[in-house]
Formats: sequence, C-alpha cells, structure tokens
Amino acid sequence: MAWLDVLRGIAALAVLVSHTLPALVADLLPRWFNLGTSGVIVFFLVSGYIIPASLERRGCVRSFWIGRSFRLYPIYLLTIALVLVMAPVVPIVEGVDPLAHLTMLMSVVDDSPRIVPPMWTLSYEMAFYLLVTALFVLGLHRRSGLLAVGFGLAFVLLPAGLGAVVLQEVSLLHGVLGDRTPLAALAVAAAGLTLVLWGRLRVAGALILGVLALGLLTMGAPAPPRGLMILAIMFAGSAIYRWERGQTSGLWCALAVGAIMCQAHTVIPSAPWMSSFWIPTVLLSGGVFALAMLLRRLRFPRVLVWLGLISYSVYLLHHPLLLLLTAVFGDPKDYPLASQALLIGLYVGVVFGLSTLTYRYVELPMQRLGRRLTQVPSAGASTGVSASPVGESDERSLSSAAPAG
Repeated sequence: MAWLDVLRGIAALAVLVSHTLPALVADLLPRWFNLGTSGVIVFFLVSGYIIPASLERRGCVRSFWIGRSFRLYPIYLLTIALVLVMAPVVPIVEGVDPLAHLTMLMSVVDDSPRIVPPMWTLSYEMAFYLLVTALFVLGLHRRSGLLAVGFGLAFVLLPAGLGAVVLQEVSLLHGVLGDRTPLAALAVAAAGLTLVLWGRLRVAGALILGVLALGLLTMGAPAPPRGLMILAIMFAGSAIYRWERGQTSGLWCALAVGAIMCQAHTVIPSAPWMSSFWIPTVLLSGGVFALAMLLRRLRFPRVLVWLGLISYSVYLLHHPLLLLLTAVFGDPKDYPLASQALLIGLYVGVVFGLSTLTYRYVELPMQRLGRRLTQVPSAGASTGVSASPVGESDERSLSSAAPAG
C-alpha cells in the first residue's frame, strides 16, 4: 500500500504549500485550482478507502478504536502542547473549547475555534469513524457505493429542499444545547461505544453512534451540506476499495459522486468554502488519486513514501510553525528576495525535520504500543467477528484531512 503513503505525502505537501505561499510568496500560488482543497479531497478519499478496510481486516471494533486512538492522539496532543508553549509569542485564538478538542469533534459540535486551524477536518474524520463503526456492527458496511451516491444526492437536494437556512454558518445543535453540546456529544458517543463493546446491546449502541454521527454532521456542523459532501467523498473512496475487490458497481458509484461534486458550485454557489476553481480542483484531486492507484504496483521513490509516513506530523505542525516564523521575523514579504528564500528554506527544513523526529519518536512507538494492546486472543468477541492481523501500512494510514484552503 505504498501508493497510499505517496498520496498522503503529496496531499500533505499541497496543504503545506497552500498555507505557506500566501504568507511568504503569494505570487507563486496556483490560480486555476485551489491547492488546499485538492489536499482535502485526496485526504478524504484515502481515509474513505483505508478506514473501512482497516476495520474489516481487524474484525473488531475494540481493536479498531484502540489503533485509531494511538494513531491520532499522541501527535495531536503534542501539537496542542507546542501551541501552549508558544502562547507568549503566538497568542492562542480566543474561544477554544478544551472538551470539544478532547473528542476531536470541535467542528461538528459548535464549530468552536480550533487551537490549530487545520484540526477542523479531524472532526469530520471522527464522525466518519462513528458512522463506519455503526455500519460495521449493523452489517451495512459493504454498501459503500449506495452510501456514497446517497450522501451525494442528499448534499444536492438538502439546500433545494430547505433553502438558505442550511447554508448559514451556524450550528443548529449548538443553538438548542448551547455550551452543553460538547459534553452531550461526548456522553452519547461514550454510551454508544460502551454498548457496542459490551456486546449484548451492540445493535442499540450502533444505532446510537449512527444517529449521533449523522446528527453532528447535519445539525452540529455549520452549513450541513459540507458534512454530507465530505461523507460522499469518503464513501466514494470506500466504493473504490470495493470495486478493487470485485464489486463492479463501486467504480460507477464513485464516478457518480465525482459528477455530483462537479456540480456543487451551482447548487450552493454562496457557500464560503466554494470557489470558481471548484471543478478543476475536483478533477485534479480525482485524477491524482486515480493515477496513484493505477501505478500502485510500481516501486515509488523512497522520498515520496517517506513524505507520506511523516504527513500527519507535517499536517499538524506546519501551521503553528508558520505562525511562529512570522511572529519572530515579521512579514517575510517585506524582506529582500534572497532573505525570503532563506526564510522559506529555514521553515521547510524545520517542518520536515521536526516531523521526522515526531514520527520516529512519538508516532511509531505509540502505534506499536497500540498494536500490542490489540493483540488479545478474544479481541473479536465484541462484534462477533474474529479479529485478523493488520499490516503495518494499515496502522500508518493517515486518518486526517487537509484544510480547505
């Protein structure tokens, strides 16, 4: 699965460049497509492809969530700690909700500010995990193509049916529960997972998780069509995984989602996350994913695979380090060209150097610990399916996406 590492590396690089160029050399930013949004789509396709596959290969909800927790949280918490240490130099954004950050659901409970802006996509990833877990327990996880098309159609029809109210950048759920929304989401998620892991009431727990995930994406997140669009993209990745394993309808469903996504800018043109470059962006992202999959049996350059391995660290660390650079040195665009080049080189070197260290000394050890904790003979008992070993490439899968711009 080196091709997935390569895709993650390319997507992470696109995200880094999309944030770096406006701050350092704005004139070099591509004008005919949105580089950051391309990273978003590629990351979500990769997650949609690998996450259901990882759960199925494990055959155990308990092992899946332990693996995900040890994959995501160590560097996530380390990044938050870094931001707190940098606070005297780079002030923390106001309104950060600690509880919402604890669950990674900050963008789908009340859209509270993120302590690191790119973390917003982790909320959609976490909601996807809840929904995939529910589908797995209910035995519906293999209907990826229908789910992809269904969410795509809902994405198109919801604005038409409910009008501009669904496009408002406000959280409907937060309007009802107020500041209790993060706590309520945590309690419901904990209850659902407990019932699933307990085993006797796992169907009820799965229903709770499924309703929670859909409720957060359609009422907790601002502008609900965005959540439906992301689900359609992620399940399109799952449909491609099904197609690769013989489910012929998967490819057609994924292509149908692509066609729906290309029309998104006409359905909701006023949405702030849309742009006039939407269609080229969608086509480029799908083309990059398709090309990498077409070449998946070839040996890729080691540098691209390495970039994929450290991509999660790059994704989380690059933004705080960019803020630190501008806080210490001021606006780089005010410097002579040669000095700008030196600052860019310094920044890129620090990002990749630090990301390599965090991958080696934080991510890898914690992933290995997570694997040891999941190696329990009766691990499959919670879902009634025998657990199966997972390759290291699955453990490395980056289940976080890039910011939209």
